[in-house]
Amino acid sequence: MSTLPADPSPRPIPAAAAKTDTTAGNYFVSNYPPFGAWKAEDVEPYLGVLDQPPRDGVPLGLYTHIPFCRKRCHFCYFRVYTDKNAEDIRGYLDALLLELTRYSTKPAIAGRKPRFIYFGGGTPSYLSPDQLAFLTNGMKALLPWDEAEEITFEGEPGTLTDHKLRAIRDMGVTRLSLGIEHFDDHILEINGRAHRSKEILRAYAYAREIGFPQINVDLIAGMVEETEEKWRETVEKAVALRPDSVTIYQMEIPYNTTIYQTMKTEGRLVAPVADWETKRRWVDYAFGEFEKVGYTVTSTTTVVRDPEQVQFQYRAGLFSGADLLSIGVASFGHLSGVHYQNQHDFQPYLNAVNSGRLPLYRALRPTAEELYTREFMLQLKLGSVSAGAFTAKFGTDPRIQFATPLATLRSWGYLVDDGDRIGLTRDGLLQVDRLLQEFFDPKYRKGRYA
Repeated sequence: MSTLPADPSPRPIPAAAAKTDTTAGNYFVSNYPPFGAWKAEDVEPYLGVLDQPPRDGVPLGLYTHIPFCRKRCHFCYFRVYTDKNAEDIRGYLDALLLELTRYSTKPAIAGRKPRFIYFGGGTPSYLSPDQLAFLTNGMKALLPWDEAEEITFEGEPGTLTDHKLRAIRDMGVTRLSLGIEHFDDHILEINGRAHRSKEILRAYAYAREIGFPQINVDLIAGMVEETEEKWRETVEKAVALRPDSVTIYQMEIPYNTTIYQTMKTEGRLVAPVADWETKRRWVDYAFGEFEKVGYTVTSTTTVVRDPEQVQFQYRAGLFSGADLLSIGVASFGHLSGVHYQNQHDFQPYLNAVNSGRLPLYRALRPTAEELYTREFMLQLKLGSVSAGAFTAKFGTDPRIQFATPLATLRSWGYLVDDGDRIGLTRDGLLQVDRLLQEFFDPKYRKGRYA
């Protein structure tokens, strides 16, 4: 029997939610409160927690943002640069190490060793082997990696020569994440990707040969000019590779993408990509094809070949309140219960670091209730959460804490309540970012996420 309270007045799915056209905006929920709520005036409280010892039992993660790319994809909304020369890059790497040096002396960080490490971008594999060695050797001297259980590195296939792959493996990377996105060369080209299918196969084969413990591949459903046939072919080719894990995203069009700029110029409200219903169906098809060969769906975006071996320490830490020390331009972190973001453009970031300051742009100290909501929402993206675990950690049963939104999801047919587990149906999992809006405080439900 369900332990969820009955909804006295079940609401139909709002018309705006039922509409499936892809319009501009950030829909993917990756944090709470939303980034738009973070303020420059909250930087001072963040600086205060750096001078306090860390919370007992809370692991530390380390994220490094490498913002350089060969090309800017038409759907990209990250802070990336395609115009920087070797001198600019060296100056940036110097700044990263200066920033990390300052953090390494703070009571909140000093003496700690990261449990998980992530290099994201941009394109971390844009760096040369010598640049990678300079950066990572410097990082290890400040925060040793000998207790890291997972070291993730994002790579664009066209930048991954055999020599560079060997250098990445030698620096200790345990999880290589390949930004494949698609296997069709026309789809890759028209969406602004720099690599082509031959480069994917070559990079993947050599990465397997030299023994990366885990290889992940990224795919995107619903790109410009995607078709049913091309998507099925891409899924077939991804299945044939037998990667350790696959992340499949549904194409969205944030405001700072070149696709949106074209839409605005042409006066178009609907993006030239698949609608949401189609994208969900394509992701569900991909999940099903991987399940046929033994994979397990472990989140709204992920299938894994062996859940016992593939743990995703970065995601687990991020979703369960771990400290995340993030360095680099525009990077987002979370320390001692406080969110922060660095300066969001290249020169202001460098200026701050080189003048002896931490390059902070904005921050937010969430309330205890907001931290509870953040963890619950993020973990719901894994498919289900344990009511007992949340009650033990926060002192309140989520079935009571979130009685109204859970009842709403149940009335819509998306919720599965099985004893201790509060979970989503497959259909609910495929559109979880939309459903999570039900858990938002009303003051955060309007406006852009970022």
